Amino acid sequence: MLKHAIPFEPANDEDAFAQIPSAKGVFLLRGKDASAEPYVSKSADMRRRVKRLLAPPESQGKRLNLRELCSSIEFTATGSDFENTLLLYRVLRAVFPNNYERRLRLAMSPLVRFHWENPYPRAYVTKKLGKLEAGERGSTYYGPFRSRATADKYLNDVLDLFKSRRCTFELQPHPAFPGCIYSEMKMCLAPCFKGCTDEEYFAETRRVEAFIASRGESLIGEIAAEREAASAELEFEKAATLHAKVEKIKAVAHEADEIVRRIDQLDAVIVQPAIEDEHVALFGFHRGVVTGPVEFSILGMALANPGSGQSSLHIQPMMFEPVPLESPSSAAPLPAAPKPESRMREAIDMLQSGDKHTVTEQMENLALLKRWYYRGSRAGEIFYCENGEWPWRRILNGVSRVYVASHKNAEAKPKLT
Repeated sequence: MLKHAIPFEPANDEDAFAQIPSAKGVFLLRGKDASAEPYVSKSADMRRRVKRLLAPPESQGKRLNLRELCSSIEFTATGSDFENTLLLYRVLRAVFPNNYERRLRLAMSPLVRFHWENPYPRAYVTKKLGKLEAGERGSTYYGPFRSRATADKYLNDVLDLFKSRRCTFELQPHPAFPGCIYSEMKMCLAPCFKGCTDEEYFAETRRVEAFIASRGESLIGEIAAEREAASAELEFEKAATLHAKVEKIKAVAHEADEIVRRIDQLDAVIVQPAIEDEHVALFGFHRGVVTGPVEFSILGMALANPGSGQSSLHIQPMMFEPVPLESPSSAAPLPAAPKPESRMREAIDMLQSGDKHTVTEQMENLALLKRWYYRGSRAGEIFYCENGEWPWRRILNGVSRVYVASHKNAEAKPKLT
């Protein structure tokens, strides 16, 4: 799981410390007793952290010291906090299969679930993910949301625009059922007392899902068409009312962040700084699981100009192969280097894992994605596959920005020794 392993002897501790880079990474300390639990952690500076744990202890110090217990050190350097957290998750899951969630303090992501298996389906907020490939009448899930409160408010505001039910009990429709306040306020089609046909109710719930799936565009299109028709008929008051409704719908749609999508169709690539020079690291989110990293070289690319203050580009003086000023006429022409877009297509293909994963793995990977995305000091960028098409130019521009920003930050920090 971790790339490097070195023995540790207290008498030669400085030799061991010198082999550990002063970089982000995940490390594991194994004890002399094979039955003892290893110590696993991540750090923004592995060498400094390992020294604190294995250097000679200070007199009367209370700091944890494993110097006399450790027999070997395993470690992998990473290029970003995102990769650090992902690698720590994978290592802890392998080493501590019974309690890795508690060690990571994983908070499952709030999702909006459409419970299509129910005869009278409804939408509600949950933190439990079901099977993502459950067939046409299986549940669908949308997320991830920042918090439960955010998801609750968003769904409540969306349901205010439609007439789908909000009650949580199993319906046994009967004309004598009194209904609820939502049916009295004409905010529900009231399938509980057969206020509509089953087909009408099902179609209304489909409209709710279409709103969330299209980020409001499905309903905005409906109301905008009515507004234009009213304007054409010179019914300006009606048109003004419909225009205000469109603005309200847009405000509700904007409550959901860009990452909120149908989970089984959420296909994304995440660009992060890499530990290797002149590279970035690419991660995928596919079939509910984070994949990668795949290293992507920035050689031959136009990079963002750090001095412009904008996302303008300038040509970085880097090339795949040196070009001689003169070459013998008999020499065969050098093969053309693959273009960045072609290399990006190959890299993303490598991230499209066809492996099947458990629902638990999908929930945990979604929690890791949510933890990174909603972080205040988020580093890196994310791009989404829309209708089977990747925004290749935007991804390459993002690669440029991430690479330049990571090197600019590295230059601003004091050198670690």
